[in-house]
Amino acid sequence: MARTKLAAGNWKMNKTPAEAAALMKELAQKAGNAANDVLVCPPFVCLDAVLEAAKGTKIMVGAQNMYFEDKGAFTGEVAPGMLREMGVTHVIIGHSERREYFGETDETVNKKVLKAIEYGLCPVICCGETLAQRQDGITIEWIRMQIKKAMKDVTADQAKALVIAYEPIWAIGTGMTATNEQANEVCAAIRVLIVELYGADVANEIRILYGGSVNAGNSKDLFACSDIDGGLVGGASLKADDFTVIANS
Repeated sequence: MARTKLAAGNWKMNKTPAEAAALMKELAQKAGNAANDVLVCPPFVCLDAVLEAAKGTKIMVGAQNMYFEDKGAFTGEVAPGMLREMGVTHVIIGHSERREYFGETDETVNKKVLKAIEYGLCPVICCGETLAQRQDGITIEWIRMQIKKAMKDVTADQAKALVIAYEPIWAIGTGMTATNEQANEVCAAIRVLIVELYGADVANEIRILYGGSVNAGNSKDLFACSDIDGGLVGGASLKADDFTVIANS
C-alpha cells in the first residue's frame, strides 16, 4: 500500500507563544493544503496558541515530550491526558536530545510509548546512532535494539499507527546529512525488524521518517527513497517557506 508522507516539524526550544502563533498562521496559508501530512511540535507553552491558529487546517499539532504517569507529584512534567484534552494528536518520544541531556532511557521511552497509546496519542519514536557507533559498524544492531525496547508490549494493531523517526545523532543540527543511501538503508532495516516483530501488513503501514538536517534542498530526494516516509525536521521547520517546500516534497 502507498503510505502518505509525513512532514513533522520539531520546533524544539524556540518561539514564544505569540511568535509560534504567527508562524502557524503563515504555515496554514502556505502549507495548509500540502501534498503530505503535516505535523508541528512546538514547546509546551506554545501548544494552546498553535492549536488555535491551526483550527480549520489539516495541519496536526504534537508535543515534544510527555511523562508516563496519569497525574501526580511530578513537578515540571506534563501528563498525556493534559495533551489529549488540548487537542494534541502526536508526541515525540525518545529524541536524542532528551536522551543526552535529560536522562531518557530505553525503559522510560517504552513507558511513555505505552502511556501515549493508552491516551490515544500517536508516539513519534526516535532512534539513532552516534558517529562512533556508525564508525564501529554497529548502526543497524543499535537501532534494532532501540526499537525493540521502545515497542515492548506494543500490539500489532497499535504498532500500525505509530511513527518511527530515524535520526543519526551526528546529523542533528550539524548540517551533516546521511546520504540518501545511508538513510534509506537504516529505514529499510527498521521495516525488516517490524516484519519480524509484527508481520508484513504492519510493516507496510507504519511510517518511518528520516531526521537530521532535513531541509528544502534535500527533502525531495530523501522522501523519494523506498523506505523513507517523510522527515522529522528541526531548524528548517521554523521557516515557513522552507517547511512548505518540505511539506510538498
